[in-house]
Amino acid sequence: MPIHSAPSFEQLEKLKDSRDSDLIARPMLDPARNRGRGAQTNKESRFDRESREAFDDGWGQVEDLKPFETIEHIERARSIITRNESPDIGFDRSINAYRGCEHGCSYCFARPTHAYLGLSAGLDFERQIFVKVNAVELLRRELADKKYRPKPIAMGTNTDPYQPAERTHKLTRGILEVMLETRHPVTITTKSALVVRDLDILCELAKLNLAHVALSVTSMDHILSRKMEPRASTPEKRLEALRLLSAAGVPTAIMAAPMIPAINDMEMERILDAGAAQGATGAGMVLLRLPGEVREIFREWLLRHYPDRVKHVMGLVRDTRGGKDYNAAWGERHTGEGAYATLMAQRFQKAKERSGLDKKFPPLRTDLFAAPKLDDGQMSLF
Repeated sequence: MPIHSAPSFEQLEKLKDSRDSDLIARPMLDPARNRGRGAQTNKESRFDRESREAFDDGWGQVEDLKPFETIEHIERARSIITRNESPDIGFDRSINAYRGCEHGCSYCFARPTHAYLGLSAGLDFERQIFVKVNAVELLRRELADKKYRPKPIAMGTNTDPYQPAERTHKLTRGILEVMLETRHPVTITTKSALVVRDLDILCELAKLNLAHVALSVTSMDHILSRKMEPRASTPEKRLEALRLLSAAGVPTAIMAAPMIPAINDMEMERILDAGAAQGATGAGMVLLRLPGEVREIFREWLLRHYPDRVKHVMGLVRDTRGGKDYNAAWGERHTGEGAYATLMAQRFQKAKERSGLDKKFPPLRTDLFAAPKLDDGQMSLF
């Protein structure tokens, strides 16, 4: 497997005395083979007992290795509604019809979940996509349970519900059809303009106050956006989707997430202003967080694209996490701590007020819910 060393000798020298010096000798994939991907390596699952590392033996490339292609796996899930008890998340249940995400964001906090499948949180997460083909069937069954009590279901919390696989499988659309049928509230967060495809359903849900949609934009810079999210929609397409949704009466928000120190944090106000201009009425901001394997994957991404900033960026990240690369404490993991995090929070609040994005959405309705009827194959006696 070919390796690639993008940083110059001078740039690597700057890392020698930093806490990120372990990156210096780390081999990364040839960018020609890794085109359109965010991760730079494909390290084995943390549960694997063995580890393999590619190296250059001096003989050069002995075979013509093709770029990594996306592989879809059909999965029949046992359940579809996931519940959480986290006090710093604004929902207690969510749906993810896919495992893995082809958008390829190097900073994606969901990457470590692929380890439970025996796969890498690196390239495997964005090319080994698991499709829960029975998602709609399971949702109907779980909503029909006599013990079920409706609360808003969040989509886009772990992997994007409108990633490329959705164009073929249409699981998200099927789920929304069930939501409309049962009058169930739903929230969506996405980086894809494909959400506009389901405008017909979202409009009907919005009329009943059953839906909110948030578009996440991390940068208005084309070059940076493509580096950060190789296979997500362009910033312009996302803003256009925001405009179309808003014009159709769907409550929308703009998400500046994640904000990465010294990479895209200077764009926060610009992103919020752009969202407001397209009709958004709410906004959100999340600081970069690097749980588990994401720390290594993001640092490798930095080394590939911004080798001269590795020390500075990671230093600022640690300033927001009590000197560590990540702090998983509830109430702090999304907002961070320290002077830099406080400054970002103040900038965000002022930007929201100036752009008119400080309004809160009305609570989604739960009183309209009607459990779906299941065809169990049994004939009624009456």
